[in-house]
Parts: sequence; C-alpha cells; structure tokens
Amino acid sequence: MVNNFNVPVLFKLADITAIEAFAVHIAKILKPGDVIGLSGNLGIGKTVLARSIIRVLATTYEISVPDIPSPTFSLVQQYDFPPFSIFHIDLYRIDDAKDTLELGIEDIFANDVSLIEWPERLGLYLPPNRLHLTLLPGDHDNDRIMRIDKFGSWRDRGLGSAIYV
Repeated sequence: MVNNFNVPVLFKLADITAIEAFAVHIAKILKPGDVIGLSGNLGIGKTVLARSIIRVLATTYEISVPDIPSPTFSLVQQYDFPPFSIFHIDLYRIDDAKDTLELGIEDIFANDVSLIEWPERLGLYLPPNRLHLTLLPGDHDNDRIMRIDKFGSWRDRGLGSAIYV
C-alpha cells in the first residue's frame, strides 16, 4: 500500500567522495521505470551525482563509458545497460514544460530509468512516482546537505544503506 505522506530525510555529505558513495547505493536499487529528480543550485553537484550513478552501472555491467557529458545543451544523454537504459536529462534550458513532451519523456518514464536535473521544470508532467534528491549548500565550501523526498511508490521503497554514507 502506498502511503500519502512524504517525510523528507536530510543528511550531510562531507565532500564529492560522499556524493559518489551515495551514488553507489542509489545505482544498486534502480529498476525500469524509476525516475530520480536532481535539484539544487547551479554547481551544487547534480551532474556529479548523475555521472557517478552512470559510472557505477557501467562498472557493474562492464560497459565502457569513456565520457559522460552533461546534457545541458543536448538535453538528453542515453546510456544502455542490460536491465534498462538510463536517460540523463537536463531541463535547465527548458522554459515551457510542454516542450519536454517532444523529448518523448512519457515513454522514458514508463520503461527506463531517468535522472532528471531541474525536474521542477516539468511542471504538471512531473511523474507522481519519483525519488527527488535535492542538494543544498552545507556549512563549508565542499559539504552538501542531501534532502530526500519519496513520492508515490517510492514511499514504500527502502534506500538500502544510502543514507548512511
């Protein structure tokens, strides 16, 4: 049964190594149809987190992914792994949520894994079942606060040891 309450979890990530360690835990629990929203200010580490998740999967499935470019200008980068494809989507340059429909996001959300930077730009098209990760500035230059919000079916899913990095 899916509950109706989102209780956010907040914890500190000491540096980029902690962000990468968190990515390992997230990569382990991904399955087709998962949508992960990545929010936060410019330069806070959203792309670092997405790239780290992709690198973990590439290593796990022994697939060479020599370069993981930011999709800021292409909007979407696709990576194919045996159990699913991952779509790294950057919506920073999207002004109108309707423009995202041209990207085929509804099919992506249903069948593959989506890592979406700036998910709030989807507006009403934001999937109801999603894990929303928000990176916030910490007390020092390199640390971050991670806020985890679980929506829809994610509310009943565990994150393994991800919150203990």
